[in-house]
Amino acid sequence: MRFLLTDEQREFARTLDGMLGASGTPAVVRAWAAGEHKPGRELWARVAAADVFALAVPERHRGMGPLPVELALSFVELGRHAVPGPLVETVAAAALLERLGEEAGAGVWLPRIAAGDALVSLCAGAPYALDADAADAVLVVQGDTVRRTDAHGPVQPSLDPARRLARPLGGTVLAGGPAVTAAAAHAVDVARLATAAQSLGLGRALLAATVAYAEQRTQFQVPIGSFQAVKHRLADTLIGLEFAQPLVYAAALALAAGAPSAGREVAAAKVAAGEAGYAAARTALQLHGALGYTAEPALSLWIRKARPLRDAWGTPADCRARVLAG
Repeated sequence: MRFLLTDEQREFARTLDGMLGASGTPAVVRAWAAGEHKPGRELWARVAAADVFALAVPERHRGMGPLPVELALSFVELGRHAVPGPLVETVAAAALLERLGEEAGAGVWLPRIAAGDALVSLCAGAPYALDADAADAVLVVQGDTVRRTDAHGPVQPSLDPARRLARPLGGTVLAGGPAVTAAAAHAVDVARLATAAQSLGLGRALLAATVAYAEQRTQFQVPIGSFQAVKHRLADTLIGLEFAQPLVYAAALALAAGAPSAGREVAAAKVAAGEAGYAAARTALQLHGALGYTAEPALSLWIRKARPLRDAWGTPADCRARVLAG
């Protein structure tokens, strides 16, 4: 299968890239990591104004979707610019609510998600919820039940300071039974696709920053980018990202078509993109030398996201097992 983005899709990605590039995301990320949510909320509103969240919400709930391919495009750009917040969790929550319907409050929450008025975290199969302290609601899936809560325990430290984790507490049961199990499985697929796209964008940004640094950093009076070992490391990083990209878009197409293989294709894309993004972070860390190990440069905000994204919504081992399960 040959897959090419349309002109409209490319223009949408360019527009989102330009908007985020002018938004000063490093300062927003640092504020979010410190528990200051106002700059992040303002950026969230701009992302919503670009209709990113509407892509995950059906038209009958004032959205434009679900459109998995465009959603993947969006999350590549969100990853490229390291935008903080429960982005993945909110679109996955939208997928869950859309499948469960009015019993779970879809008519209330989905229009708010589409408009950017609600940050919703989703916790499924994990003890902690992302950014529960900033979310307007947390949906917790346990077994075949789903509950909503706005209470949480203390924020826990994370490898990425901008990924603030807390254990959700209590809450009201919204729905239960086989419908929840099926809806949660679909929501996990959406979360994995969005996370894979984020990893791909993050890896692209790290590679671009590292190439630029290798062109200007000199040793023995020549740029380090002229060294064969450095060229090989950068080429290997690029190859990993290039191989991951078609898997991400193929998974989005499978999800859009409701293909029986969609879950496996999404898991495969998650493995490839997560590993490629993490490899890009390791390359950036090594080739930037001492700069790569310090927290002051903005580069650290990207490097520290790579491994948590690789493991979020299914570790590589989990996703490989899903692929092999058939």
